[in-house]
Amino acid sequence: MIQKENILKEAIYKAVRSGGSGGQHVNKVATCVQLFFDIHQSEVLDENQKNKLSKSLKNRINVEGVLMLECSESRSQAQNKKMVGDKFFNLLIESFKEKKRRIKTHTPTAIKEKRLKEKKLKSEVKANRNFRM
Repeated sequence: MIQKENILKEAIYKAVRSGGSGGQHVNKVATCVQLFFDIHQSEVLDENQKNKLSKSLKNRINVEGVLMLECSESRSQAQNKKMVGDKFFNLLIESFKEKKRRIKTHTPTAIKEKRLKEKKLKSEVKANRNFRM
């Protein structure tokens, strides 16, 4: 299993200005922290782990193979750096977990009949609303 300290040493952090509300504080202080992690250049991950990451996080990885995350929840740069690191590590752990295969189940006939019966009753109730005199 990978250690959090080792994997976070390979990450590159960059502080940028946060967007959104916050007034003057947002406009002059770079509290938003971006984390960049080059999957293919990593020395901590083996080839199997790199392939798993590339497949499971393909929507978050750019063309160069760099994963980018950002956090601007807190007004503190240090707090945001810690939160984006935790977010990154949890994302790695989730992507390495083996997914359970779904076992197809058969819907019982009684359940299908009950659903159709309820639909029929509902349609009769609605149809009877039109025949008021």
